[in-house]
Amino acid sequence: MSPKEQIQSLRDELREHNYNYYINDNPTISDFEFDKKLEQLKMLEASHPEFYDATSPSVRVGGEITKNFNTVKHINRMYSLDNSYSIEDLQDWETRIKKIVDGDIQYTCELKYDGASISLHYENGKFVQAVTRGDGNQGDDVTANVRTIKSVPLQLKGDDIPAKFEIRGEIVLPWDGFHKMNEERATQGLDLYRNPRNTASGSLKLQDSAEVAKRPLDCLLYQLAGDDLPIETQFDSLTLSRKWGFKAPKESKLAQSIEEVFEFINYWDIARKELPYETDGVVVKVNSLRQQEELGFTAKAPKWAMAYKFAAEQVSTRLEEITYQVGRTGAITPVANLAPVEISGTTVKRASLHNADQIEKLDIRVGDEVYVEKGGEIIPKIIAVELSKRPENSVPTVYATHCPECNTPLIRKDGEAQHFCSNELGCAPQIKGRIEHFISRKAMDIDGIGAETVGQLVDAGLISNYADLYDLTVEQVLPLERMAQKSAENMVNGIEASKQVPFERVLFGLGIRYVGETVAKKLAKHYKNMNALLAMPPAPEKENLDLFADVTSPADKKKEELTAIPEIGERIAETVVEYILDQHQQQILSRLRIAGLQFELSATQLEGQTDKLQGKSFVISGVFEMSRKDLKKLIEDNGGKASSSISSKTDYLVRGENMGPSKLEKAEKLGITMISEQEFLEMV
Repeated sequence: MSPKEQIQSLRDELREHNYNYYINDNPTISDFEFDKKLEQLKMLEASHPEFYDATSPSVRVGGEITKNFNTVKHINRMYSLDNSYSIEDLQDWETRIKKIVDGDIQYTCELKYDGASISLHYENGKFVQAVTRGDGNQGDDVTANVRTIKSVPLQLKGDDIPAKFEIRGEIVLPWDGFHKMNEERATQGLDLYRNPRNTASGSLKLQDSAEVAKRPLDCLLYQLAGDDLPIETQFDSLTLSRKWGFKAPKESKLAQSIEEVFEFINYWDIARKELPYETDGVVVKVNSLRQQEELGFTAKAPKWAMAYKFAAEQVSTRLEEITYQVGRTGAITPVANLAPVEISGTTVKRASLHNADQIEKLDIRVGDEVYVEKGGEIIPKIIAVELSKRPENSVPTVYATHCPECNTPLIRKDGEAQHFCSNELGCAPQIKGRIEHFISRKAMDIDGIGAETVGQLVDAGLISNYADLYDLTVEQVLPLERMAQKSAENMVNGIEASKQVPFERVLFGLGIRYVGETVAKKLAKHYKNMNALLAMPPAPEKENLDLFADVTSPADKKKEELTAIPEIGERIAETVVEYILDQHQQQILSRLRIAGLQFELSATQLEGQTDKLQGKSFVISGVFEMSRKDLKKLIEDNGGKASSSISSKTDYLVRGENMGPSKLEKAEKLGITMISEQEFLEMV
């Protein structure tokens, strides 16, 4: 047998052993025998580098150094999941689903593993890239590190594998491996890792992949993404993933009803304690991919999936002090400073008290013994007070009356839950917070500058708003603490590069209250440029005014104009108009315009966009020649609104094959105009 044939034979054999061990949970040789064969392969490959293969089992040992993790835009967005905490929440979710899709609904139930979300990319059956979830739109390329994880297949099995696709899952650290790592750290006198999830997440960003290879990480996969996948249901995708060589957990179930979902939840609420991994809930998905497509997404999460979170761990501890934090909008958040307590593997010292009403409702006082839990297993919150242990000298909490940072009297508007500091231009946390928001990843994504650097720049008097960033020079920032020539250059270069960030992200970065990422996109798409957004309707001419006429001011007209945009409510319209009328903000915008930021949609973004369907609402139902995603995009690109459910506000029902009877019946009852796919295409 030639060296090339020997190498190929060993690679095939080791891949098969890996598959039996990690996927079938049925090892066919001992670890010692496996290691001997792996050593033999490494020696042969070292002698014959011309036969190098990035998918060889030998690459698991790592050794590649990654200084900077490149940011990669996701081909298919990685959404988060909506959470539910009760059976009633799931029942409400099912009710909402049944209003949109027709026919019987099956559910795939899967355990929700507590790890680091990952997307693995494959081309022609070979592993090519791994990207972290990041903000859902883009993440970090951690390919070299993930390649070392033994349960990640580098070469897939089978002949029905798509040419290109991705699969999502979690990088986890099993309990046994976590405890073993901490035992080793204890013998070395090092601080112990706090919990498996954070340790797994941190492992992905280690610079030396050889160090990652030493960690007993595992990869559990559960969601295929891509075009023309050979599946029709989520449950089929799990079965097919295992066949191809992925570790798709077998603790999943196809439920025929929501009652069977509840049975799955009740069983695993107890049985999860025997699992080798951390799990904090159950993910319930509509099984049919066609129904998933019909249900679609909200701005943040799929409508066809829901995460049921197991009851959070609760502990009691002493409330030692209440302090107050100032946010970038001036909102004041009371914070409970606690005697340190362990919850779900992490030490908790602080918890949010939300607002004055919450403090009053629970009658929370300094010195109280309070019950704390992690809301959604992440953010600690106080849920109750143990009144039997309240000290005799206890006094009710008096909420702060002045800003803890600048001593400005706090205000609270009617209908607002929080108090606010109105010193927008002179309160340091507000100034720093607005700049930190502006440079953040979802906004301007400026490399070379973080929250600590923003603090230094503000404290040094170099900047007082985000427009000042564009005047900074290398010479100005070099004197800052821990600032070297290279890092100063990176900062200034990062600021310069941000001038290419698209208009909708610039709009989000401005930090207009209630204008989040999704609203910024809607405003950018509607107005197409900053001038149109800022333009106020003309005031009525005095000589034409009727003494008794009901005159609408330009500001009110602008609010009406904004609220006419789908999903823009009065509260958002009000804050946008306030921003437009603020002279200081106009000066900032003028400086940003001069600096060269993108104040309009690009030619590429404007391509194919019209107002042909302006003000029209469409519902798409059935099976079409085009994908539903492309149909929806056509509607939105031409100014229309794509809705998921039929109502009296629906103008057209685009009717495809196999359309459900209940939608048809409702459309007929409401007198909705029904059109075919071809008729719709003729409209646009």
